[in-house]
Amino acid sequence: MAPGVAWGEDRLVSPGMAAGSGLDNGEVRRAVDRISVLPVTPAVAVSGHLWLKLENLQPTGSFKVRGFLNAVRGLGRADLRAGIVTVSAGNAALAAAYVARMAGIGCTVVMFDSAPAAKRDGVRALGAEVLSWPRPRVLAWMAGRGWQGMPEHFVHPFADPAVMAGHGTLAVEVLDQVPGIRRLVVPVGGGGLAAGVAAVLHAAGRAVEVVGVQSSGYPLWLRTFAEGAPPALVPDTIADGTTAPYELVMHDRLRTAIDRWIEVPEADLRAGVAELALRHKVVAEGAGALAYAAAVQLADQVPTVAVISGGNIDGARLAVLVSSGN
Repeated sequence: MAPGVAWGEDRLVSPGMAAGSGLDNGEVRRAVDRISVLPVTPAVAVSGHLWLKLENLQPTGSFKVRGFLNAVRGLGRADLRAGIVTVSAGNAALAAAYVARMAGIGCTVVMFDSAPAAKRDGVRALGAEVLSWPRPRVLAWMAGRGWQGMPEHFVHPFADPAVMAGHGTLAVEVLDQVPGIRRLVVPVGGGGLAAGVAAVLHAAGRAVEVVGVQSSGYPLWLRTFAEGAPPALVPDTIADGTTAPYELVMHDRLRTAIDRWIEVPEADLRAGVAELALRHKVVAEGAGALAYAAAVQLADQVPTVAVISGGNIDGARLAVLVSSGN
């Protein structure tokens, strides 16, 4: 973990933000120590005012490993013996399986049957059991808290405070890597990454705008806040990592965490995946390219870090996007 950030011992997370995000001082401090075995991913300057935080270079290809490593390392012996279960479109599944293998415990993952094959195969290769279900069945399982009937310890893929605290460590690194940052752009699915990094940035007392991004193919949170209630949406986007269902417990957390929302047209997102690969030599999946596409859309001179949240994309899909430009 980057050592250069000057955190006040009693002020890593302010009381007000801790209440809004579900985080507290001790949890974030412990997360910094627990995930120290992970690499500090680079923040690469691609212009005079834009940096890319390359979470696609994490061992599992996405930021999700931060949260799951923190959560599992915080479990007691009984929960570790039981193993873990989670639900995921792909990247949380990979993170859960990877961390479970590190810890020598069992892992079961409920996945959408529409998840990319590369993610499903990767989860199985790490030794986890995959329950691949149609989206309606997964949503019903979540709504009915189906994990309560399973022997494993459930780790919520985005609403668990330990998961959010682990994700917040990304912001600790960014503050050290780009001291002049004034804006952080993050993709938003369930909202765990956004809530975690916003808690750390706001608590640091820095004037950093947090921008949340979704695709026009699944603008769940943008429409929820605009219309006052979550809409009924069917995902139609290559950003499969941001197609989590509405979770009430995240509503107020995201309302306080995000300073501005941006909706990226699906065509621009597809072009963004190709541009990252061809121009910047960065392999990003759909969700991973969202922040970059939004940052390009902003087109100003504000020092901005865009989080490339993941790079787990099927080779065939990447080839099509790169060859066609969309």
